[in-house]
Amino acid sequence: MYIVSSSAHHQPTKPVVQGVSYFLAHVPGLTCHGSKPSREIKKDPPLRESFRSHLRTFEEAVAYPPNQVFIGNLDPDDLAHVPSPWYKHPVRDGSRWGLFGEIMPEDEFYGMMKICDEFQLLLLEEGFVRAVAVKLRQHPLFSDADLLRLGNGVSLADIERQLADGATLPMYDRGGRLVGCVRTGHEEDPNLTAEILMENLSVRASGALALRHQVAATGRAEAVDFLLGGGEEAVGDRYNRGGGNMAKAIGELCGCSGAGGADIKAFCSGTVHAIVVAAGLVASGIFSDVVVVAGGSFAKLGMKFQGHLRHDMPILEDVIAAIAVRVGRDDGKSPVIRLDSIGKHEIGSGSSQQAIFDKLIAQPLDRLGLKFTQIDKYATEMHNPEITEPQGSGNVPRTNYRIIGSFAVLRGEIQRADLDRFVEEHGMLGFSSTQGHIASAVPVLGHAIRKMLSGERNNTMFVAKGSLFLGRMTQLADGMSFLLERNKGTQGGV
Repeated sequence: MYIVSSSAHHQPTKPVVQGVSYFLAHVPGLTCHGSKPSREIKKDPPLRESFRSHLRTFEEAVAYPPNQVFIGNLDPDDLAHVPSPWYKHPVRDGSRWGLFGEIMPEDEFYGMMKICDEFQLLLLEEGFVRAVAVKLRQHPLFSDADLLRLGNGVSLADIERQLADGATLPMYDRGGRLVGCVRTGHEEDPNLTAEILMENLSVRASGALALRHQVAATGRAEAVDFLLGGGEEAVGDRYNRGGGNMAKAIGELCGCSGAGGADIKAFCSGTVHAIVVAAGLVASGIFSDVVVVAGGSFAKLGMKFQGHLRHDMPILEDVIAAIAVRVGRDDGKSPVIRLDSIGKHEIGSGSSQQAIFDKLIAQPLDRLGLKFTQIDKYATEMHNPEITEPQGSGNVPRTNYRIIGSFAVLRGEIQRADLDRFVEEHGMLGFSSTQGHIASAVPVLGHAIRKMLSGERNNTMFVAKGSLFLGRMTQLADGMSFLLERNKGTQGGV
């Protein structure tokens, strides 16, 4: 049990972000199981072949410029110098490994999903498992214990027998070859279907790999006091609908034996909510080392695929993303989360975009005595426009930045003629996969930390919004924001 000394309660500390790691799994074979593709293919089975023919190779996914930005090999501003469309201009010598993490091929990720499988839900074909074991043995984040959990696999005939029951979900590789299946967790529980369990296994696997990268980069796993989950999954079992605590399930696979954990749920803004809670726990002295971890959103794989097919372009929503953020006590160098900057969307705020940005940006800046133009960069919903625009969803980051800039115009900080320049100087091009809680501001964290440590940037405001109406319980919006600031080198109290 972690016991806080009495002195810790009387000596609050500045919470700082000590590190951030990102992970991408390229999963073309799973993309057909995303919510939208699975529904559309069921209605129109011949669509499957067209869908499959537009899937990318691993090499294409690695060379895709936004993916290289996500793992830290390119800066977001570098995208402005890449001709559009980005998928036609791959990064030369693009690497699977990045400053912040990696892009993993599908076969290895299937292996990690099996390593996450505590209840024999996932069956993988024995030849496939042998090939994956060879690759994972060479990966720096996998151990002999992982390979034991991977097991030996089963025969293809066993997988085909399982699929005959109609409740089991097949797993294919990019070429359509059957390599495994996921079984239902309970015949009478609609919350333990194969579809939901496949989703949750992918969340645990992606989150664990993001956390493993973070642990490897910043210190011992045993030092982590508490884990906060920021994902959108609804892990539950018999009579415990959405009970959660994916955070502890992820930590178990990463050696965080001394950590407690819980999940924070707030739709797309969940990860930023969790970072703010982590900052409060550290500042109060309750815990000294908190990690926010979030696996990907399986349901959103291929969400905009129809627009991609109409434009005869690759299906770009073929990756599962994950993040791990380490929040600790002031070390005199890591960027500081300003606790006096926290913005929250209140129940009485209203759901218009103007009302949301007023609560999340304008009012916090007023408290700090700062102008809109004094924030170096705003991190909002960083959805990749190359994914969203073909389906008619527009350029989400640019829309957000124009709204922010409009506030600066109304306050007389800039002229309306300078709005485009404000967007260019204080905004960024979107580069994230469209997995809400991952895309909402947090993809910028790694880049912001790097630039603050080098002295290139003074601050960044992180702004996340949530759509609570999706759960059909309220029409309310949601949101949370905070200012990350370059550490001036003074340790101690706030």
